[in-house]
Amino acid sequence: MSEIAGQTGLRGTATAVVHESYAFACMRCGHGWEQSYEIEHHTDGDGQEFVLYVADGRVVPSPLSRPSCHNCDGHVVRIMRAGQVSSARGAAQHHHVPPAGPVEAPQVPGQTEEPHHWHLTDLLHPFRKAG
Repeated sequence: MSEIAGQTGLRGTATAVVHESYAFACMRCGHGWEQSYEIEHHTDGDGQEFVLYVADGRVVPSPLSRPSCHNCDGHVVRIMRAGQVSSARGAAQHHHVPPAGPVEAPQVPGQTEEPHHWHLTDLLHPFRKAG
């Protein structure tokens, strides 16, 4: 089956209509959204079957072919079952993450010297070439 986006004259000739909803997440900017579709099944004059995807009353391309982000127009979009975006938003609103900042190590009894402050160069030291 193929899709024919942009055609409106065929909308009343659907042999079957299936309702599907999907959740989308952009891997580029993190934007998430959900969309419901009416998938109309049609048969053309030659007996070939095709489908039309309808969202918000408009014929649109298949969301499974090459979805693009509504926020940044990126094309690296993950498609999930419906409800994933709204459940993730709900979890994020109920989960408190403390603000980032320096973490202090507890004082060890009997320790007299100051604790060592690590720098990125200290961590990369084992990877440097000798010579």
